[in-house]
Amino acid sequence: MRHSSRQHDGAGQALADRRAAAQGAESGAAGARRTTRSSGARRRGDQRLGYLLVAPAVIALLAITGYPLLYNLWNSFHTMQLADPAAGHGFSGFTNYTELFSEPGFTADLWHTLLFTIVSVAAELVVGLALAVVLNKSFTGRGLVRAAILVPWAVPTVVSAMLWKTMVDPQAGLINYLLRTLHLPGAGITWSANAWASWVVVICSDAWKTIPLMAIILLAGLQLIPGEVYEAAQVDGASGWRTFRKITLPLLRPALMVALIFRTIGAFLVFDVIYILTGGGPGSSTETLGYLNWKAFLVDSDFGYGGAISIALVVLSLLIALVFTRLLGQPREERH
Repeated sequence: MRHSSRQHDGAGQALADRRAAAQGAESGAAGARRTTRSSGARRRGDQRLGYLLVAPAVIALLAITGYPLLYNLWNSFHTMQLADPAAGHGFSGFTNYTELFSEPGFTADLWHTLLFTIVSVAAELVVGLALAVVLNKSFTGRGLVRAAILVPWAVPTVVSAMLWKTMVDPQAGLINYLLRTLHLPGAGITWSANAWASWVVVICSDAWKTIPLMAIILLAGLQLIPGEVYEAAQVDGASGWRTFRKITLPLLRPALMVALIFRTIGAFLVFDVIYILTGGGPGSSTETLGYLNWKAFLVDSDFGYGGAISIALVVLSLLIALVFTRLLGQPREERH
């Protein structure tokens, strides 16, 4: 009987343990559900707070960029010739766009813009990447050199353009003086009287100012690459060029994308350097789409035609950004 009683007590204890375990599991599940709900509510609260904090900046950006864009879009579908009030301000449909794309000057200026963009951005990329690689190495005075290369970028574009205009002056300019002193060809050239010479000056002026920006962006990307990767490549016996091609460039892709998008769009919309250095000349050989847009607005006072050029520039800039994002963005297999 004592043996039977002990069995009965053991079974009861086991049943009590199972009930306690079940109650504990239910309590744990309930606690987990409460924690999940609390975490979800906290996350939604953080999201609402984030939206609230960025709302002023978003509103300011919309006011600064959205309104002019919509205004130009509206103008592009209307007749808006301020110099000819009799023309009225009526709806003109796609007339401004038809005139724009059928105008020979637009095609020529588009090719000028593409030429300037490709050559200047390519030069800035090569020199900026070389500078970034050098500045990423350890040497005495590296901090001073990093600060010094930012000086051209910090100079206002109008000031740097005027500086280059003075340097290429045929009589008192530094460039012609050096060419004469060193007995090099081109000492007597009038830079602004020749189309190709004018493009050389424009591209050099733009590159001198914007190479530091390219270098700093790429330097930031280089500093994010772990040093262990290079140590492993060195252990494997990889050459410097192979390391650069197989490790540095692929890992530098995000920084390259940012730098190329910023600089390509900036070069594509160039105006101030052209305006200061050449005024679009000689003739119209250095006119770009940005310069054509300025002429439509402020010389011809044709806000309808100028609005069509502005919208075309916006669309082309978005296409440039899309192309670079597709080419240099994160590979599809890495996103999954």
